[in-house]
Amino acid sequence: MNRIDRITAILIQLQSRRVVKAYDIAERFGISLRTVYRDVKTLEEAGIPIIGEAGVGYSIMDGYRLPPVMFTKEEATAFLTAEKFMEKLTDATTEESYKSAMYKVRAVLRSADKDFLEQIDQRIEVLKSRRVGNKPEGINPIQNILKGISEKRVLSLQYFANHSQERTKRDMEPVGIFYADNFWHLIAWCRLRSDYRDFRIDRIQSLMVSDDLFTGQHPTLKEYLGKVGKENDLQTIVIRIEKSIIPHINDQKFYMGFVSEKEDGDYLEMTFLTNSIEGFARWFIMFADMAQIVSNELLKIKIAKILAGINKQLSEREFISSH
Repeated sequence: MNRIDRITAILIQLQSRRVVKAYDIAERFGISLRTVYRDVKTLEEAGIPIIGEAGVGYSIMDGYRLPPVMFTKEEATAFLTAEKFMEKLTDATTEESYKSAMYKVRAVLRSADKDFLEQIDQRIEVLKSRRVGNKPEGINPIQNILKGISEKRVLSLQYFANHSQERTKRDMEPVGIFYADNFWHLIAWCRLRSDYRDFRIDRIQSLMVSDDLFTGQHPTLKEYLGKVGKENDLQTIVIRIEKSIIPHINDQKFYMGFVSEKEDGDYLEMTFLTNSIEGFARWFIMFADMAQIVSNELLKIKIAKILAGINKQLSEREFISSH
């Protein structure tokens, strides 16, 4: 990215939040803090009313706005792709809000880019997994949960607990939501249990944002998930898999704690986080002849133990059949 494009992008970033830290700008563009200071000074010299406070960050004076932003073709395509996810994986209100935003995006595109989006609109599709739960009808849980988080309001809901097959009424203080393994989850402080709980959003049968405000301080969602991961003693596993077997296990990898992957010649090197070495070992054995364990000694020991048990059983059966 050349300097002019970077300075323009920094201006847009400054308008995206009330306060933006110099470190965040430096991290986004891979530049030094000194370069950030120089670029911000260039914006100031161009007449942009930037307010800088040491130890806090930069902000733009209230009332200043950029002219309508023009999106690149690639950015517009990314918006269109996201729209497909919104249609299948969120609630009705979030879907409608995103569609409304997309009309505004399309409105500022050049005619050629509008034609381009029309052409590829029918060429992108998101198919729901069979495991994806049904969207709760009529309660728009995602938007209501986010409202509760932003306004620090207690949520009252009817919840179906799958393990006990019971319906319970819960009052809770919401912390955050996340999407994993084909389901949306709500992390909240449950007043009934006096502890943090993970609620599957598709199992929420009714939800109301109450007038009751909560004052307690909760960890951020990232902090909470990080703490839970440590408490569950997650193990890091790195394996190398022949590319030819990938189509047969691609859907399963997410259930095994898939984190990331990178190409390595004819192999893909995959990283996982799991709290069940035995479960991962039994999954790995299915394609072990086409893969290698890069790191995790506990996994190697567990696989060796399972294979030894299999060999013992086979030997005993052969002995019995021969006599």
